[in-house]
Amino acid sequence: MAENEGPKGAILQRDKETYAIVPRIPGGLAKLENFKEIVKVVEKYNIPIIKITSGHRLALVGIKGDVINDIWQELKMDVGKATELCLHYVQACPGNIVCKYGVQDSLGLGIEIEEFFLGMDLPAKVKIGVSGCPFCCGESFVRDIGILGKKKGWTLIFGGNSARRPRIGDVIAEDITKEEAIDLTKRFLEYYVSNGKKKERTARFIERTGVDEFKKSVL
Repeated sequence: MAENEGPKGAILQRDKETYAIVPRIPGGLAKLENFKEIVKVVEKYNIPIIKITSGHRLALVGIKGDVINDIWQELKMDVGKATELCLHYVQACPGNIVCKYGVQDSLGLGIEIEEFFLGMDLPAKVKIGVSGCPFCCGESFVRDIGILGKKKGWTLIFGGNSARRPRIGDVIAEDITKEEAIDLTKRFLEYYVSNGKKKERTARFIERTGVDEFKKSVL
């Protein structure tokens, strides 16, 4: 998939004729109404592929460009960013709402953070992972910003990546409250915006600037 100048919220595919769209599903928590509308458009427009993404979203693949706008109107869902230089998604595990291992409300925090930082212009794409316990099902250590729940509070991680040059993120703060976690995430992103290079992911950014300098600037 590559960035293109095609229809709104659409990604041109390998065949150069069809597109994929990724509806936004905050925290990966879909509503029954979402699934009903997705089923309707899949059947109506004969969409050949429905793919669950790593960001806990659904990609609808193989769509002709002339029906993209109609599909968005019928879905009644926002566009899930997939190529833009901004927050793409917050990946969150179920946390202590339903999981017997959860010690913190990762799902609630993940949704709150996504709403708070959605649309913020950033040097490169950013993915956030929120985990409700040390099992780390939100993949917090390999996300640009990771938030990990423990009994004493939240751990904040920066600079993780699972792409071509993988990197385990650096632990920046531990045993903090939800409010402190949100505030620190804001400071992380503001510092990154002020000092990051265009299309420089956080992993490469922290390698270039140094974790000690980063800590000194955001704590």
